[in-house]
Amino acid sequence: QVQPVESGGGLVQAGGSLRLSCAVSATFFRLIAMGWYRQAPGRQRESVATITGGGTTTYADSVKGRFTVSRNNAENMVYLQMNSLEPEDTAVYYCNSANGGWAWGQGTQVTVSS
Repeated sequence: QVQPVESGGGLVQAGGSLRLSCAVSATFFRLIAMGWYRQAPGRQRESVATITGGGTTTYADSVKGRFTVSRNNAENMVYLQMNSLEPEDTAVYYCNSANGGWAWGQGTQVTVSS
């Protein structure tokens, strides 16, 4: 059972940046579309960004132009660069396959203060 491991969260002021990392132990990782998700208190988990094995990306409207998803297939890593952070971005961030079919990890907490 694949379970990604997220890291890189923290406390940042509005307007700041963070870079999240996700380590994935999966065979043929380069063929797997990956996604970043987030869950804020009292809200459902939502998709933030996806990236195919070939690097095609999609973003939620709320993060377009601010967040960038990338991957390193040689190292089985996925990244989420988050710029111009807003208090509304406060959430636990997770990575998973693009269809959310793997076990969920512990995620990494991102807190943006105003």
